[in-house]
Formats: sequence, C-alpha cells, structure tokens
Amino acid sequence: MPKNRSLTFRDRPILLLSTGHACVDVYQGAVAALVPFFVSERAYTYAAASGIVLAASLLSSVVQPLFGALTDRWAMPWLLPVSTLLAGAGVALSGLGGSYALTLAVVAVSGIGVAAYHPESARVARRASRGSHVAMGWFSLGGNLGFAAAPLLVSAVVATGGLRATPLLALPAVAGAALCAAALRMARAPGDAPGARAASRAAGRDDWASFRRLTGAIMCRSVVFVGLSAFVSLHVRQRTGWGQLAGTAALFVLYLGGAVGTVAGGRLAGRYGRTTVVRWSYALAVPAVAGVVLVPGPALYLFVALTSAALYVPFSLHVTLGQDYLPRRVGTASGVTLGLAVSVGGVASPLIGALADVTSLRVALAPLVALPAVGWLLLRPLREPGAPGAPRVPGAAPAADAPSAPREV
Repeated sequence: MPKNRSLTFRDRPILLLSTGHACVDVYQGAVAALVPFFVSERAYTYAAASGIVLAASLLSSVVQPLFGALTDRWAMPWLLPVSTLLAGAGVALSGLGGSYALTLAVVAVSGIGVAAYHPESARVARRASRGSHVAMGWFSLGGNLGFAAAPLLVSAVVATGGLRATPLLALPAVAGAALCAAALRMARAPGDAPGARAASRAAGRDDWASFRRLTGAIMCRSVVFVGLSAFVSLHVRQRTGWGQLAGTAALFVLYLGGAVGTVAGGRLAGRYGRTTVVRWSYALAVPAVAGVVLVPGPALYLFVALTSAALYVPFSLHVTLGQDYLPRRVGTASGVTLGLAVSVGGVASPLIGALADVTSLRVALAPLVALPAVGWLLLRPLREPGAPGAPRVPGAAPAADAPSAPREV
C-alpha cells in the first residue's frame, strides 16, 4: 500500500483514534494552563505551581517507556479507554480541596494516564494505518491539536466557575474513551492473530544505534519547542514593543504548525523518504530559530511560522522511524519517541528561565539556535529502514502492515 495515499472511508479507525488522541493530549496541556488559577485562588508560589507541572510531566515521561515495554510483551488495547479516563480524572479532581499534596497526587495520576495511553495507541494506529505515513500524520495531528486546545478549554471552564469547576474538564476524557473503544472495534483485523504477530516479531532485527541517534535528535527538537512555547510570547512582546495580544498571536502561530506540518510531513515522506524530510526539517530549523531570536519587528512572525513548520513536519515521522528501527519493540519505540524524548524539553525550560533571570530572555533563547544543528548531525548517518546500505531491519515495510504485536491480554 502506498505510503502517501490519501485517507479514505476505510480509515475511519485512524480518524477516531486521532480524535481520541486529541482528547487525551488535552490533559498534557491542561496542567500548565491551570497554574495561573492555582496561583490566584490558592496563593501558591511560582515554585509550588511549577512543582505541579513537573509532577505531571516528569512522571509521564519516565513511566511512558515502561508502558511501552509492557505493550511489547502483551497487547493491551483496553489501556486506551482506561488511560484516557485516568488522565481526565486526575485533572478533574485537581481543583477540588485545598491540599497541595492531594493536588500533586491527582495530577501525577493524570500523568500516568497520559503515559499509559501513548505506546499502545501508537501501536494500534500503526496497525490501522496499514503503513500510510499520511494516516500516521493524522493520528499525530490529533494529539497536537488537543495540546493546543487545552489552554482555551481550561480558561473557558475555570475562568467562569473557578477551580471548583474542574470536574467539567473530565468531559473530553469520557468522549475520548468512547472514541477509542469504537476505534478498537473497527481496527481489529485477522493480522492480530497471535501467530501472525509472532511471525512479524521474528522477521525484524532491532537497530539500536540508529534509534539512539534518532532519540538524541528528538530531544534537541523537544528542548527547542518547549523552550519557545514557554517564552516566545514574552519574547515577541519585548522585540515588537506591542502588547499581550501580540505575544498570544505568536504562540498561536507556533502551535498552528501542528495542523499543517504534521500532515505535510507524511505526504513529503511518501515522495522523498522519511530520513530526507526529517534531516531537511532540522536544517531549516537552524535559520528559522535564529530569526526568532534575532529579528525585531513584525518580520518576527514569519520566522515563528518557519520554526513551527520545521519542528512539526518531522513529528509523526519520528514515531514511524523509531518503530521501524525497533520492529521487535514497537511499544518501547513509541514510548520513547512520544514520551521520554519529547518531555526532556520540560526539564530544560527552567534552565532557560534561570539564564534569562541573570542575563536577558534574548540571550537565554540564543542556545536554542544550535540544537537543531546538533540534531541534524545526529540524523545525518541515518538511512531509511530497509534501504540499500542500511542495517537490515525488515520491520520497515512488513511491520507497517503487521507491526510487532504481542499476546493480547
């Protein structure tokens, strides 16, 4: 099946999974969006509020590869609706009561739900996509849109009803769980038989050297994206001299790339190959991020848009490449590419803020220019899995149609 084919009526499971992915990733963005309300209503210090965000992001990023390892051993499709409900329940309970310890605990539960969802959902989406990079792009797009929508949803609910209204934030989880359950019923195929899965696992050989290089590049991308997400709004206000709306518009442009770049990446990969597209995206990110840091005035928005495209085009390709480099450990690959490597940026952001406190925001953002270049250097030796001269990893094509999927439990 062509890797760049368009979505058809047969792709309803992918569309359902994409929408369910959006419902889950609302909770990745919701915790940070709740911080201003915790500060204003409960008088939390900035350090205490940052601890809440760290509890969710760090726990999610560390636990996610562990869930990936579990799904490599046992297929656990039931995790999709259950983890979706868990993610929503944690955020829904975070506004109730005044105990800081309880708030940390329920937010951590939400992080575990997010972590449990991604490795298994990526495995199911890979099977349902039947090898289509475009379809996987749509799946990744759902998560990006959910993350971007979180601040709007939280503001609409909590700004109106206060923190006591957070139980309303469970509604996306209920909808997402229903969508995941429907997608799982539609996505079941004869290829899920245990014998077929065992044959698929036996066919591939894991290329850990290429996977490590890919993971390093993704970590570079994560630091750039999360760093800009945290500070581009304030940076644009300083560089343009305009008001808060100017900063909000810049953040919107940065997130808007998720709606275009993720799907475009799948189509470009079908024509030019994934590794080529990923390398050129990282190369483009170097001058784009430099423009964001250095260019003043309205032209700054052009470089924010270029940066958005450069960072989002390879997003879904990271996932499928990781799965093809580790065809025997698709869950582990998904957990690392979607979880641990992506969340590193959340750990680096406080360092950017600390540097900005002692210098300036412009100086603190300057190191971000070099990171895409480091990522490009890491990616340069990589070849398409299964291509001539590449380490033989037969999971690239076969695994796309019948990915490594272990025993069902």
